[in-house]
Amino acid sequence: MKKIILLGLIFLSVNLINAQINALTESGDEVILYEDGSWKYVREAPSQVSEIEVNDQEFKKNSKSTFLVKSKKLNIGIWINPEKWSFEKGDDGGAAEYKFEKKGSDIYAMLIAEKIEIPIKNLRAIAIDNAKVVAPDIKVIQEDYRTVNGIKLLMMQMAGTLQGIKFTYFGYYYSNGNGSIQLLTYTGTSIFDKHKKEMELMLNGLVEL
Repeated sequence: MKKIILLGLIFLSVNLINAQINALTESGDEVILYEDGSWKYVREAPSQVSEIEVNDQEFKKNSKSTFLVKSKKLNIGIWINPEKWSFEKGDDGGAAEYKFEKKGSDIYAMLIAEKIEIPIKNLRAIAIDNAKVVAPDIKVIQEDYRTVNGIKLLMMQMAGTLQGIKFTYFGYYYSNGNGSIQLLTYTGTSIFDKHKKEMELMLNGLVEL
């Protein structure tokens, strides 16, 4: 399951991409056509960002998160609990700068960092559109703006189906003058609720350096 979900997360699932065709309608809307005759709008719902609530709770790193993983691209880092999480550098040319795994479980995470400032509402739309490429039924389950270690960012939880497997992304999206980041945790939907707290603790290790 790790390999399937990871491929979906970084949007490199060749079989699924080859099984669809991007096209334009007469009115100029971009759609994705699938082999079974179904279709989806490429840009559907992501623009509706005005109703996102602000979470007044302040989120801070856990005291047991004692190891700092520093990005080499941007001035950010992630404090992790080394007893629970392992990490490695992302593959050369891949989307992820770092990949993480919760020891002894099917819980994973990754950091995507880009040296391009992208407004949060645009970053949100890009994330949803990209997810729809491999999981057309992707839906935003929950989202809010929150403050994590002094950083104002967007939290978004999405769920969809990839190659018959239901999965959930739970991540933070942030951008400043130096660039943009997506810090994403992910797992199978059936075990998400059980591990959500631990995934959120990992996300809350995000800091600006």
